[in-house]
Amino acid sequence: MSWYYTPKPTVVPVEGFDASADANALRAAMKGFGTDEQAIIDILCARSADQRTQILETYASELGRDLIEDLKSELGGKFEDVIVALMMPADKFLCKQLRKAMDGIGTNEDALIEILAPQTNEEIKRIVDCYEEMYNRPLAEHLCSETDGSFRRLLTMIIVGSRDPQGTVDADLAVEQATALFEAGEGQLGTDEKTFYSILAHASFDQLELVFEEYKKLSGRTIEQALKDELSGELYDALSAIVECVQMAPHYFAKRLHKAMDGAGTDDGSLIRIIVARSEIDLQNIKDEFEQMYNKTLISAVRGETSGDYKRALCALIGEA
Repeated sequence: MSWYYTPKPTVVPVEGFDASADANALRAAMKGFGTDEQAIIDILCARSADQRTQILETYASELGRDLIEDLKSELGGKFEDVIVALMMPADKFLCKQLRKAMDGIGTNEDALIEILAPQTNEEIKRIVDCYEEMYNRPLAEHLCSETDGSFRRLLTMIIVGSRDPQGTVDADLAVEQATALFEAGEGQLGTDEKTFYSILAHASFDQLELVFEEYKKLSGRTIEQALKDELSGELYDALSAIVECVQMAPHYFAKRLHKAMDGAGTDDGSLIRIIVARSEIDLQNIKDEFEQMYNKTLISAVRGETSGDYKRALCALIGEA
């Protein structure tokens, strides 16, 4: 999504990387009585996903042990959740989060939206393949059993990969699509939801950028205002998430992080998911956006909501810079 901003990660590959030294240092941190949690944070929160994978493989080949199993047996609670999330390939981590959002009683629609709305077709395809491989069940089928109505149809359209490839832009079509959106909402009594979710799930993010500009010219109002007036519930949440991700993904994630820490209690699942998943994409942008929107730094907000090794791990990923 770099057509609108330059993504800046907070976690980058460390220079002079030595997988063998890291693997041995991690083993030493977990051997014997007690565990050196700080050493684990210093290593795993400061390596890129590729480097962490190399550490995992080296740990197995040189020490004959499973690093994830060792970590699980030595760590606990939210700290363990962060470290284990870091050790999973990104697609597997998101699949695990999708399943968690649908498992048991009730469905966490916000988590489904947050994971699926920002993805391009290529990313969705990898997630869909990975989900079926991990759980022996098609993601589309699982989603359909947990959602209904227009929200279900929108999610289905996203995961069958009906979105045009990024870079697909047609100015004349943008005018037609903006007109169709206007006529499906403001331009009539009642709302034709199908037009909204068909266009927002099908057009490339570049194309949608144009559609939203044309919509404003046509109606004098932003697409956000139109969605707010015309839709409600999960469909509104999902479509407005797509709109925000088109216009400025970091703004959307900053809002989600704020919501996770606002009020009584903390939504640790969202906090861990966003910080881990975005750390190598655009967490620096999200930090900047968060500070601008809420007049406080993301790191101070996280420090106020978390404690112990869990806090130290998240803060290491967020970075002080």
